[in-house]
Amino acid sequence: MFKTNHNLVLASASPRRKELLAMLSLPFDIITSEVEETSVQATTMHDYVKGVALLKARDVAKKVPSATIIGADTIVVFDEELLHKPKTREEAISHLIRLSGKHHAVMTAVAIIEPNGNETVFVEETTVVFHHLSQELIEVYVDSGDPFDKAGGYGIQTAGTLLVKRIEGDYNNVVGLPLASLFTQMVALDIIQFAKE
Repeated sequence: MFKTNHNLVLASASPRRKELLAMLSLPFDIITSEVEETSVQATTMHDYVKGVALLKARDVAKKVPSATIIGADTIVVFDEELLHKPKTREEAISHLIRLSGKHHAVMTAVAIIEPNGNETVFVEETTVVFHHLSQELIEVYVDSGDPFDKAGGYGIQTAGTLLVKRIEGDYNNVVGLPLASLFTQMVALDIIQFAKE
C-alpha cells in the first residue's frame, strides 16, 4: 500500500503510539528520548506541546542522525490549565471531578525531523465532552490504576471511554497520535509514497 526509503524512528515509549503508527504497515524502530519535559517554557499551550514534541524528537535525532524521527506529546487542557498525568489517587480523582460534565481540549503535537535537519511540527486538537460522573464511578475507575500514565487522568481507549459522552475531532489524537494528519504530512514531505502494484 505504502512505501518509504526513510529509516523511521518513533521517539516514544507509548504502546498506544506504537500501535497507531504500525497501522501504516511501514517498518520503524523505537528509540525513547531522555528529556525533562518540564524544562520547556512557553506562553501558550500550543507552543508548550510543540516545544515538548520537538525536544523529544531532537534528542533522538542526535542519537540516530541518519533516521527520520517522529516525536509526539499529548496534553489535556481544561480552563487554560494543563492537567498532567496524575501522581496520586487524590490528584486523579480531582482531575476527573473537574472534567465531569464539561468539555476539555486534547492537543497532540507531532514533530518530524528528517536526516537533512528539516523540522516539521504541527498540533492537532480534539474537543472531548465528559458525562456527569458519579463519585462512585470516579473512585472505581481511579482504583483500577488506569489513570496514572495518562494525561488528564483517563484513557479513551481503555475503561476511560465510559467517562466520555462525545468527541469533536480525531479520536486517534486523543489516544496520542493523530495518524491521518501525520500520514498527510509525511506524504507531503515525500517520506511516504504510494506503492503501486
